[in-house]
Amino acid sequence: MSVLFSDAVIWITGASSGIGEAVAMELAQHTGVRLVLSARRVDELERVAQQTQLPAAHVLVLPMDMSNIESLPDCVEAVRQRFGRIDYVFQNAGITQRSAVVDTDFSVYKRIMDVNFFGVVALTKAILPIMLAQQKGYFIVTSSVAGKLATKQRSGYCASKHALHGFFDSLRAETHAAGLRVTLVCPGYIRTAISVNAMGADGQPHGKMDANQEEGMTARAFAKRLLRSVVQEKEEVYIGGKETYAIYLKRFLPGLLSRILRNREGV
Repeated sequence: MSVLFSDAVIWITGASSGIGEAVAMELAQHTGVRLVLSARRVDELERVAQQTQLPAAHVLVLPMDMSNIESLPDCVEAVRQRFGRIDYVFQNAGITQRSAVVDTDFSVYKRIMDVNFFGVVALTKAILPIMLAQQKGYFIVTSSVAGKLATKQRSGYCASKHALHGFFDSLRAETHAAGLRVTLVCPGYIRTAISVNAMGADGQPHGKMDANQEEGMTARAFAKRLLRSVVQEKEEVYIGGKETYAIYLKRFLPGLLSRILRNREGV
């Protein structure tokens, strides 16, 4: 177990389930760690907080809606007041869709971008002055294989994840000399409820687990590999099964990948 996270203040968004919950459980095993758990569902955050078995003084349950951008600076101040600093931020909050472009209501695109991109950018900008003053800090941002290529039925989701790469690659270049680090992680099929909670063309829940998702890597296994990548300060990492090979096809054989994706539902 790395000592890197010992005594660190670590903020996890999307911490009420899936990848965020798994990351919290892995980090809770480190000595002296302080966790900030954020998501919209207070009851689920409380459940995760209890399961970490950390002392109450070492866990801050901080309900937060990433689309409510005006509230985010107050959330950052609450963390600063409680723990005095912010060492790591794992940005996991996100939503996806299952709908063709021609059918998708514009409100679905707006909702996806508000949560997956604008909320992430706003939270990052609110935290950034604290990390610059510390002269250290680490942003770990959950993108997707869909952040490196595009698939059917995921147009808004793919766009939001592509946007994260542009923003955080720029941020990394701007702040590296100041002691800040950025890791972009691209999960493949991870066994979470993201497809169940996906929005349909009208914004209503998709309500079904994708077969590929159901057979994917567990969130806990994903979290273990992610933390190893952070210890190694990897700038970008792909974690999943064979589906991650599509990223290399996109780079070296884009025409072949395009033909494959035309006959597949999505990532």
